[in-house]
Amino acid sequence: MTGLQNKVAIVTGAGRGGRGIGQACSEMLSSAGCRVVVASRTLANAEAVVAVITANGAEAMACSVDVSNAESVESMVSATLDRFGSVDILVNNAGITRDNLLMRMSESQWDEVLDTNLKGAWLCMKAVTRPMMKQRSGCIINISSVMGIIGNAGQSNYASAKAGLFGLTKSVARELASRGVRVNAVAPGWIDTAMTTDFSDEMRSRILERIPLGRVGSPEEIGAAVVFLCSDHAAYITGQTLVVDGGLTM
Repeated sequence: MTGLQNKVAIVTGAGRGGRGIGQACSEMLSSAGCRVVVASRTLANAEAVVAVITANGAEAMACSVDVSNAESVESMVSATLDRFGSVDILVNNAGITRDNLLMRMSESQWDEVLDTNLKGAWLCMKAVTRPMMKQRSGCIINISSVMGIIGNAGQSNYASAKAGLFGLTKSVARELASRGVRVNAVAPGWIDTAMTTDFSDEMRSRILERIPLGRVGSPEEIGAAVVFLCSDHAAYITGQTLVVDGGLTM
């Protein structure tokens, strides 16, 4: 993919146990020519993804990070700059769920999800802004969700955080456009990851009935959208949300 050779990409939430969107983004950006920082709360999970990437002859670094903690995020970016000398791409993929109905949801369940899924993205964007502005180039991708568009019972915290990413994306895109930094979001629909494997057959059947294409998506299909938005093919795209959902929100 044009324009990605030797670019440095940070992908958060990239070491989740089981194949997920972060791992797919990391591997596909690597295949496109990027040097990738695989960031995860659990270092061992990040190292496992790095092992896959380096086995294919590419360069990658594992990093432990708590995206809800400013000091941890700043340490991740500093380590990236020390190792590679620049930060060209940030993929904010780290996210958690703490599902519950509104009347039963605890304050801690609300705070945990907003701190990781929304504040975490804000902290990571803030940390890479200075080096990107200095080099007058960069690309930030926020992984949101169609739940931020349509909502979902039992996920008021998750849907609120993902909807917040749309506004965050547009606001920061306006701030950074004059410095050559593009900011976009990707909103996945139902994707076949570790987060969805526990669904019952009945639930999966109900989900498929709502998707015009009649199937769930793959992590690689989200990775492909991310690679496109980071490439020169998307050089005139900023402040946008690319929905990848099989037609669910159509």
